[in-house]
Amino acid sequence: MAVFRGETSTAGEAKVAGERSLLLGIGVSAIGIGMYVPFSLVFFHHVTGLSFTLVGLVMTVTGVAGLAFMPLAGSAVDRFGAKRVNLVLYGIRALGFALYPFAGSLPAFAAVALVTALADRSFSVVQQSLIGEVARGAARDRLQASTRALQNAGMGAGALLVSGVLALWGTGAFTCTAWANSLAFALAGLLVGRARPVPAEPAGPCAGRPAAGYRMVLRDRPFLGLTAANFLTALGYSALSVLFPLYLSTWLAAPDSLTGAAFTLNTALCAGVGVLVAGRVRRSGARRTRSAALGALLFAAAFAGQIVLGTLRPGQSATLAALLVIVVVYTLGELVHSPSGGALSVSAAPEPVRGRYLATYQLSYSLATALAPSLFTALLAVDGRLPWAVLTAAALGAALALLRLERHLPAEAVHAEPPAAAAAAAAAATAAGRPATAAA
Repeated sequence: MAVFRGETSTAGEAKVAGERSLLLGIGVSAIGIGMYVPFSLVFFHHVTGLSFTLVGLVMTVTGVAGLAFMPLAGSAVDRFGAKRVNLVLYGIRALGFALYPFAGSLPAFAAVALVTALADRSFSVVQQSLIGEVARGAARDRLQASTRALQNAGMGAGALLVSGVLALWGTGAFTCTAWANSLAFALAGLLVGRARPVPAEPAGPCAGRPAAGYRMVLRDRPFLGLTAANFLTALGYSALSVLFPLYLSTWLAAPDSLTGAAFTLNTALCAGVGVLVAGRVRRSGARRTRSAALGALLFAAAFAGQIVLGTLRPGQSATLAALLVIVVVYTLGELVHSPSGGALSVSAAPEPVRGRYLATYQLSYSLATALAPSLFTALLAVDGRLPWAVLTAAALGAALALLRLERHLPAEAVHAEPPAAAAAAAAAATAAGRPATAAA
């Protein structure tokens, strides 16, 4: 494997220049997000003094407007670079939270919320593009896994932190929390700014200038297929937060405390073993399409388990044990799918228009998140097992689509390492007396 500029090598894997600062910045940013997302309506109600109804309306409208801004963010990435746009978004979020305590009127709150929502909604596109800009090969998979683990750990820590602050000082502490969020985003921007992009890969001698704009994305049928497959999987990502609590309370008549236990277990596993699981998958040499498909199959197994549980409806102790097993299988699917699926989308996007490609790909998550509440509640009203059946079929469809797309996607996207380079690394590891998988 080629070692990128300014990198070191550990156990055969390249290190990204400024990786520690990048990951630390992502962790700090996640703490800030965790300090307000779980309490968003209450948070903004106390910070601005506006009613819950007005706060909810503004958040809905600005959130939809933020989705419409994502394609523009993708274009900005292609024109100015992911790192620059990323720093601008951190600056906007820092400024927005610094201004929230002064936005006591509806127009002021709407203006600040709109600008902040534009940055929030576009952030995932830009962060994914940044990973593609600073890393190559298997380093992308590692950063994807590390980022997800840090985001889970950071959001959990942020939620615990603000809960403790509120317990000590009451709701008046929300104002200080807003300013703490502002400082967190500013610090995160300073840390992420230390990451250094790798030099662009030289184009071949016969390579022409690629067609710019979203028309190029819309003509790329394999990438659109990848985006559609991710939409099916993304519905499953919404299940734990949207469907699971409703299913427990209505169909299983289980105590609401089980929802908290499930969320805690999921967060702890993502933060605690996410990097280990992703590292194991990466070192196995599995193609990204196949490991992402495996994650989708684990999702399907967890959803099928919910159907069985909803049919048998055992006693409370058996229900608790079964639910925890299902959550473990679900979380394992998340940990296997997310790094491979993310790195696959980043690597399948042509570098000159990566921002536009990833903006299109991230819409699959946004659309699934927007559709999930109405879809799940409608299906649940018919039969508690029906939404899980739909999710099982969607996850199986996603796995099949990923396998069928494998031969149509670029080889550098499917393989974390080019096959020849992976074989050479394995041979070198064997000669050095290390297990071959350590270099894969």
